[in-house]
Amino acid sequence: MAETVVLLHGFAGTHRTWDRVVAHLDAERYRPLAVDLRGHGAAHDARPIGFVECCADVLAAAPERFALCGYSMGGRIAQHVALAAPERLTRLVLVSTTAGIEDAEERAARLAADAALAATIEREMIEDFIERWRSQPLFAGDPPWVAAVARADYRRNEPRALAAALRGLSTGAMEPLWSRLAALPVPTAVVAGERDHRYRALAERLAATLPEATLRIAPGAGHATHLERADVVAEALGVGALH
Repeated sequence: MAETVVLLHGFAGTHRTWDRVVAHLDAERYRPLAVDLRGHGAAHDARPIGFVECCADVLAAAPERFALCGYSMGGRIAQHVALAAPERLTRLVLVSTTAGIEDAEERAARLAADAALAATIEREMIEDFIERWRSQPLFAGDPPWVAAVARADYRRNEPRALAAALRGLSTGAMEPLWSRLAALPVPTAVVAGERDHRYRALAERLAATLPEATLRIAPGAGHATHLERADVVAEALGVGALH
């Protein structure tokens, strides 16, 4: 019987961001369930947008037992899902993500910065947003084909909905989870790109914090590890798989 693998995209993505990972999965062993999170893709009108609501959506869409994988923002939501219902997860894969900002002042500053960015985004056309978002140092060094795939996925979204998602799912709006993760009884693979120095360090910390975690560094990859090295993410999903 195929095992369901629930896949959660990052900010400004949609379920289509997982196409390359899905192509690496054995269809006889896995049933991928890539969802559009609130404010994105087919769920652009879903309100309110927050971690509680997104967590409830994922648990409602998933079967009783499933594997869970989240990238970036989706990885933060995946942690909330895992903490809310650890008994339902066979394993967890966290890609290019964090467990939150611990310093209260830094968290407040991030929330304010994201609120200001959201106000700008909702006045823009989608192409303006794409240029702004892709200009971040986070994506510097991405191969042209990775940038092209990411841009095509961004175009499946609407600026006003993305602005609402940024307000509700900002890292600044999230209570840090580091202390709670230390007791999470779920086998976990933590993945980060070799070039993504900031999130590689966060991945190392996540792997050291989670009690049943392994760390995978994707050779040559940047932040969009699930695009650039879909094979590494698919391999991480296969850990502990049903035979």
